[in-house]
Amino acid sequence: MSLFDIATRAVRILPAESAHRFTIDALRTGLARPKAEIDDPRLAVTLRRSGLRLPNPIGLAAGFDKNAEVCGPMLAFGFGFVECGTVTPRPQPGNPRPRLFRLTEDQAVINRMGFNNLGLGLFVRRLSAMPRAAGIVGANIGANKDSADRIADYVAGVKAVWPYCAYITINISSPNTPGLRGLQDRGALEELLGRIGAAAREMNTAVKNRPLFLKVAPDLDDNAIADIADVVLAQDWLSGLIVSNTTIDRPDTLASKHRGETGGLSGAPLLEKSTRVLAAFHAIVGDRLDLIGAGGIATADDVIAKLRAGAQAVQLYSALVFHGPLLVQRIKADLVARMDAAGATSIAELARS
Repeated sequence: MSLFDIATRAVRILPAESAHRFTIDALRTGLARPKAEIDDPRLAVTLRRSGLRLPNPIGLAAGFDKNAEVCGPMLAFGFGFVECGTVTPRPQPGNPRPRLFRLTEDQAVINRMGFNNLGLGLFVRRLSAMPRAAGIVGANIGANKDSADRIADYVAGVKAVWPYCAYITINISSPNTPGLRGLQDRGALEELLGRIGAAAREMNTAVKNRPLFLKVAPDLDDNAIADIADVVLAQDWLSGLIVSNTTIDRPDTLASKHRGETGGLSGAPLLEKSTRVLAAFHAIVGDRLDLIGAGGIATADDVIAKLRAGAQAVQLYSALVFHGPLLVQRIKADLVARMDAAGATSIAELARS
């Protein structure tokens, strides 16, 4: 057992949010020093529409590094890309504590954080100070809870982070900001993407084009999936979708005492549902959009399931709570071993086998 595994177990003694803050501080101050490793070249992927070149397909989902404090250390742990945020134009404290709960028996987490963050100003200063050679860092943007014009918040976010990140994610699927998921409705989504598209075209005249992704919820029926796919396909500037955010559903299988807490559920219980929604989007959009699969990933099998459902890359976060930061290296080692056994020359070929 490594020191990182021991530390992961020790930190779980703390309340969930205190443990998260301790982890961020340890990484930021250098108390935890990951050793960067070079990936097997067969793990590399290039997303078809956006052209993003990833050293491996496993990314860190938004929510871990809300304020762009530890992008470099998390890349050094072996992630192929890291997504910071969600960030809003103005700082906001989020919802009252407690708002983050471990469901240990279920390998799951419930959060109702509410986009707590320190705002775009500090976020951009940190991104701008980060060496580009460190790796691929994306910015996940949201709207302030009390904003009079939430779409204007997204436009401001796109413009602010554009010069300093590798890609941008538009997060309209958190269940913890009242009314936010309404932006997934067809009319609201058309207005949102219309205004963001205008901002993207404006920014693209001055700075190299940035891939933009839309992050959607898993709690969508077939009609909503079809509407979102139709609207997104009409945007020639939008690179793809991240499927999915947390769920408001509570499976009957949950055993933890925290299962009734309000908020978004993530972790193992989300795997099947999020993968099913991912496959439904892929059935409509095919290869016309880049799809990134998120939700419940903790093993190489989970990664392969997402790839087979249509994803080109994946993201994880909640599994780190239970398995520690070395999880990504273990998953990659398992994928490489499987490629060796199958004679596969790429991760995509392994997924097809």
